[in-house]
Amino acid sequence: MEQMLTHNVMREATALNTEDCFAIYSRQKQKFDFPLHYHNEYELNLVINAKGAKRIVGDSIEVIDDIELVFIGPNLYHSWFTHQCSSEAIHEVTVQFHKDLFDEKFLQRNQAFFIKTLFDNAQRGVVFSYETTRDITTRILNLNNKDGFNSVLELLSILHTLSISKNMRMLSDAGFVGEKLQYASRRVDKVFEYMKTNYNKPLTLAEVADVANMPEASFCRFLKKRTGKSFIESLNEIRLGNASRMLINTTHSIAEIAYVSGFNNISNFNRVFKRHKLCVPKEFRRAYTRQERVYG
Repeated sequence: MEQMLTHNVMREATALNTEDCFAIYSRQKQKFDFPLHYHNEYELNLVINAKGAKRIVGDSIEVIDDIELVFIGPNLYHSWFTHQCSSEAIHEVTVQFHKDLFDEKFLQRNQAFFIKTLFDNAQRGVVFSYETTRDITTRILNLNNKDGFNSVLELLSILHTLSISKNMRMLSDAGFVGEKLQYASRRVDKVFEYMKTNYNKPLTLAEVADVANMPEASFCRFLKKRTGKSFIESLNEIRLGNASRMLINTTHSIAEIAYVSGFNNISNFNRVFKRHKLCVPKEFRRAYTRQERVYG
């Protein structure tokens, strides 16, 4: 049985009115002082003049540049921390909207494909490129100046622009989030669902290629083209996501977590973890829980 840690990530009751489509908050600050949290709403968060601050989204811990834009799905852990940021003129703009603002039937329509994909990816958190963020900052800053339905149209337009932008990057590992992820391909969905169900077993390329009903070589090319990652990279991402969740939420030893996450030995686990997250599991657990001791 898993032992749960004594700390808890804060569940935020946002100020978003149930009768409003969305809410926007603009804040000037000298430091970040809101604890690690989650909420039911989607959130688009623009941060300006905060170079050196630390961002946690899901199991991703990164130091940010002077400007960044992140899109976060419902119930995904997130927060920003001052860390090494020396700016006294941080500007943070947060847009929150209900997860049912856009009806699922609407999102299934062909013309909504890119926005639906963006919403699916937001389950893991999405950070946009520096160029995209720079180009859309003025529109986000001016969103508060729009009235009534025009503001909703502008929000939808902003989301569309972001959904077709280049070089966006998902933050959390695939195995970290509990919800089923969509990969715009039934075959890829089937493969990832199989790997998410069996990641703790010694899966082979031949076995997973058989699930896709493809020869191994063809499957490798197909997966790389559809996801940008190899079979072992995809499998390790799922395993690391599970391991990260256990490092955060349980008191299991690192060796136990490595084993139940599908890694054959702790040395290999440490090596893969560090290559992917730029720190070893012990450092990751310490960094994550320290934020909660300070801000929780």
